[in-house]
Amino acid sequence: MDSFPPDPLKQNNKFESKGDPGILAQPLAFLNDPEEDHVPEGLPFIVDGHVHLFPDHFFSSVWSWFDNFAWQIRYKLTSEEILDFLLCHGVDHIVALHYAHKPGVAIELNAYMARLCKSNPAVTGTATVFPGEVHARSILEDAFQSGLKGVKLHCHVQCFDMNSPAMGEIYEVCTFHSKPLIMHVGREPKSPAYPCDPYQLCSAGKLEKVLKAYPDLNLCVPHLGWDELDEYHHLIEKYDNLWLDTTMILADYFPVDPIPDLSEMRPDRIIFGTDFPNLPYAWDREIKKLVSLKLSDDTIARILGRNACEFYGINLPVVPKKGGGYAETNH
Repeated sequence: MDSFPPDPLKQNNKFESKGDPGILAQPLAFLNDPEEDHVPEGLPFIVDGHVHLFPDHFFSSVWSWFDNFAWQIRYKLTSEEILDFLLCHGVDHIVALHYAHKPGVAIELNAYMARLCKSNPAVTGTATVFPGEVHARSILEDAFQSGLKGVKLHCHVQCFDMNSPAMGEIYEVCTFHSKPLIMHVGREPKSPAYPCDPYQLCSAGKLEKVLKAYPDLNLCVPHLGWDELDEYHHLIEKYDNLWLDTTMILADYFPVDPIPDLSEMRPDRIIFGTDFPNLPYAWDREIKKLVSLKLSDDTIARILGRNACEFYGINLPVVPKKGGGYAETNH
């Protein structure tokens, strides 16, 4: 679950939490569960659709926040080490995300992401911007020109109203350039350490207004929309421009009861993601859980890779089949 320390200018203006202080009222447990050195054999093309890459000094701040307010991170690696780790362990492609925690840092972050992607064809990078900052439109247009393939925003950190004019500008530029948006607007994990209350800013109902107003905007909500899991399940059945990713929800780590039954959800609208490296448990915990669900071959292929390829415009490798035709690449 991604986070960042609040802007120092906002640290004296923390929200007054209403009711339950949230899942992160206290730091959560570190799990020393076993890990394998490779993904399970026989799986189709795997895209981890939710991996975080930051410059070292940004990562240091992220880890400090997690240590104090969330959980102990198991994999404190540099961006280059993250890419090497996942690709050497059997992940075929990586969608790299980041976010601007305050105005003025997006240009640096986007340039860093673009450099990483140019040096590694197995990485699809996204851009970021701070909603409402000066020249937000041109910041994103420059990022797209540099080769970045989408936009990542995080409501808990950036404290935006998803139905505001500032957000409308972002939706418009993404739609005009046919770039998808991945946007953390699920209400959890709520934490008193955030500079705003996600329960006041985030709801499936607010997102539905965006889906209606921008039908040509492809939008992904991480963590299956936790904690409004039923509401987001309903929305992906209703709107063809909405996707959800699985990040951390299938891992039996958060108090999610029951864990959503993916076999009952649209198989073409679920994207596999992990939140690596910001994990308190083994890197392969969620993929092993996904395999254990005994989904159909087509559904597992869609969730593990094909849906992310369609969402981000990634070329899905194919190999010749015996007797003619083509099939997705397997390990």
